[in-house]
This record gives sequence, structure tokens and C-alpha cells, in this order.
Amino acid sequence: MRKVMLEGGRRLTQADLNRSGALPADVIASAERIVDDVRERGDEALRECCLRFDGACPDAFRVPDDALSRALDAVDPAFLAALTRARDQIRDFHEREREQSWFTTRPDGTILGVQVTPVASAAVYVPGGRAQYPSTVLMDTVPAKVAGVARVVMLTPPQADGTLSAYTLAAAALAGVDEVYAVGGAQAIAAAAYGTESVPAVDKIVGPGNAYVAAAKRYVSGDVGIDMVAGPSEVCVLADATADPVVVAADLMAQAEHDPMASCYLVTCDAGLPERVLAAAETLLSQSPREQITRTSLDERGVVVVAESLEAAVDAVNVVAPEHLELHCEGAMALLGKIRNAGAIFVGAWSSEPLGDYVAGPNHTLPTGGTARFSNPLGVYDFQKRSSVICYTPEGLLADAPAAQTLAQAEGLWAHALSVGLRRRLAEGDAPDPADVRRVAWPEDLVAPAGIPLAGTAAQGDGAGEA
Repeated sequence: MRKVMLEGGRRLTQADLNRSGALPADVIASAERIVDDVRERGDEALRECCLRFDGACPDAFRVPDDALSRALDAVDPAFLAALTRARDQIRDFHEREREQSWFTTRPDGTILGVQVTPVASAAVYVPGGRAQYPSTVLMDTVPAKVAGVARVVMLTPPQADGTLSAYTLAAAALAGVDEVYAVGGAQAIAAAAYGTESVPAVDKIVGPGNAYVAAAKRYVSGDVGIDMVAGPSEVCVLADATADPVVVAADLMAQAEHDPMASCYLVTCDAGLPERVLAAAETLLSQSPREQITRTSLDERGVVVVAESLEAAVDAVNVVAPEHLELHCEGAMALLGKIRNAGAIFVGAWSSEPLGDYVAGPNHTLPTGGTARFSNPLGVYDFQKRSSVICYTPEGLLADAPAAQTLAQAEGLWAHALSVGLRRRLAEGDAPDPADVRRVAWPEDLVAPAGIPLAGTAAQGDGAGEA
């Protein structure tokens, strides 16, 4: 792991983190070609992509419903019990997120409010490459169902032998997925966004995936809703001298084993802790069945930040803005109010991040790559739409019309002002002649002010740069 020393009051910077940032140009270009091809040729292109990238393509992309029930019978009862516990706790948490429509009435009778409705359909993407993720099925499906989405479909790639994981299908059955399609990669995103002969289009696509899936989601965004453009997993452990180095090492490894591109950050104000953590990691790595993936991530993407004080360390954490943040500190709860940027915060040494991955309840689909500065975990709100509701009375119209007309006049939008002005006249009992409404829109003359000069600004051109 690379070490960054914050000495003499120096603050952590994005350059210190050396994040890769945007998706590689070749990945973006390839994903966009795949999306365009599937959009144009439908199932034919989808089938070609499946054979090329997954090594297998079923006769029908739609997985039979009985495959889900067979999966429930096939999995171990202990797994099914664990999955049920996770589902119930995820659902209980997300039930509290559900937004309700609301309305308020002004004294003049005007009604204002928000009507909340679910999206009609959503696709949850579940990776199936290096590992199987039944937990992701629950995390992506349960909030959609809580929101009231009528049609939730799952997209997941088949294995090279043409099978689908019984774990994944059992999770889909337990979560209430309505349709399952055996298709993955950028081609699956294209099919869900635009529809093919076999895969009906949806209104929103959520869930993590590889770089090609992320690039495809970004490309189709705007034609269909997406949750986020997710990058590799990441964890940041903020630890003081009270932290157990073996536990900290295990927690860093818990993210590193996901992907060689996963990022792990250890931020501490104890200069001796990093060496103890790294020594513990070496002992643990030799026993890991995913040693190579884990070691590559720690060696190539791991960063240790040593700060002069706990306050400086917290500041560094906010710069990292991690997907997962663990607080291995004395009095950890007192630090919570100082954390501004994190996808999920695990408070105290007992709060293992994998508990959040599986059973705690909050969603594990989280903003990555520093986007926790402005993004949220996946939630019920991602599957709900809000419509503003505005219902004026004549009295409310007369109260607000003058201000609306003045603002429209300042913007030079005559018909805007006319729309309000006509109603104003009608409310006053004066029906204007449509052939003579010049002053109905702009009843007052506004004095247009001169522009405010900016010091040192030289004016050039014709000002045609902005419409």
C-alpha cells in the first residue's frame, strides 16, 4: 500500500489518491458500439454478443418461472434462512424511506403539493463474473418493490456452461423479481433501455457491473433512468491507536478481494498503526483463497494516509469520500457529525462492513470513486417520481398574477405574461377582447436597467455565443 504523510498542516488532495477517474476511452467506445448494435438489430445482436462475451446463449433469454422455484428447492436451508433474514431486514429499513404525497392549502384556497408515484418498470443488473451476488438481488429489488414498481426484471449473465447460479435465482424468487433474463454486459443494458423482441424495455436500470456495464449505463442515461455509474468497490478505514490491526487488515481485505481494481484506504493519526496492519495483512493473505486478487488490489490500489491529528484525519476522509467508511476510533459516534462525504458509515469496531453488505438493512449499492460528495445510496426514492401539484383559486391568482407578469416581462416573454393576464382580467370580471390584448400581458412599463460592467473585461464579437 502506498503511504501519504500529511505533515506541517498539509491537506490530502485528489492528486494524492491517484484515482483513475473516468472510464477508459476504449471501454466507452466499445460499450457504445454494443448498445447501438443491439438498439438497431435487437435479439440478433443480443445473441451474437452473448456468445462472444459470455460464451453461452440460451435458446430463450427469458428464464422460466419454474427455474426460480427449483432454485429455492436446490439451495441449502441455512442459506435460505440467511437470505430470508437479510430480505426482511432490508425491507424493514427501506419501508422507512418511502415518500408520501403531500399537499398544503394557502389561506386564499390555492392548493400546492407533491404527488409521489413509482416508476412503472425497472431492471436490476446482477453481475455474474468473478462471483455470484444474491445479496445484490435483494438490495436492488426490495426497495423497488417497496416503492411500488409493478414490473421488476433481473438481468444476469449465464455462465460459460449455460447455467445460472441457484443462489442468484433463489434470491430473485425471494425478493419478488417478476422476470429474469439470462443476459449480461453492455448488451443487457441496451436491451433493457430500448427493448428487443425478447426483452421489453424498462423505465429505470439499477445495479453494479463491470466497466462495460457502467459505460453502457452512462450512454443510455437520459433515454432511460439509471441509479449511478458505479466503479470498483472501495473502503476507507479511519483508525486511531485503539484499533485492532488484525481486524483493520481483515476489513481492508474484505473490499480488496472483490476486484483487483478495488481501492482500500487506511487513514490514521497513529504513525505506528500502518506497519502493524500491513504485517497482519500478510499473515491473513497467505490463508485467503482469493489471495492474488486481494494482494493486487492492496499493492496497486491501496493507500495509507498518516495525519498529525484525528481532526486532520477526518478531513482526509472527507476528501476521499469513500463508498464504505469504517470508524475504528474511540468515541466513534461523536465523529459522525464531522463526516460529510461517505456512502455508508460503519460506526465503531463492532460494525463490520460485510454486515452492511448482507444483512444490516441499508443498501449496499453505493456511490464510488468519490461521488459520495454528491450522490446517495440506492433507495426507495430511486424508484419514485415526484410531480408538483399546483391548483389556484381566483383569489390566489389575483394575489400572484402581478409578480408573475412582472417577472415574465423582465425576461421578455410576452405570452407568458398574457397567459396570466387573461386569467387576471377574467377573475376581475373583465373579459378582454382577444384582438386587443397588448396591455393585458404587460400592464406596467418596466425600466430596463443597464448591464453591470465587469472590471477589466474587453467586449468582443456579437454576443451570439448564448441563445
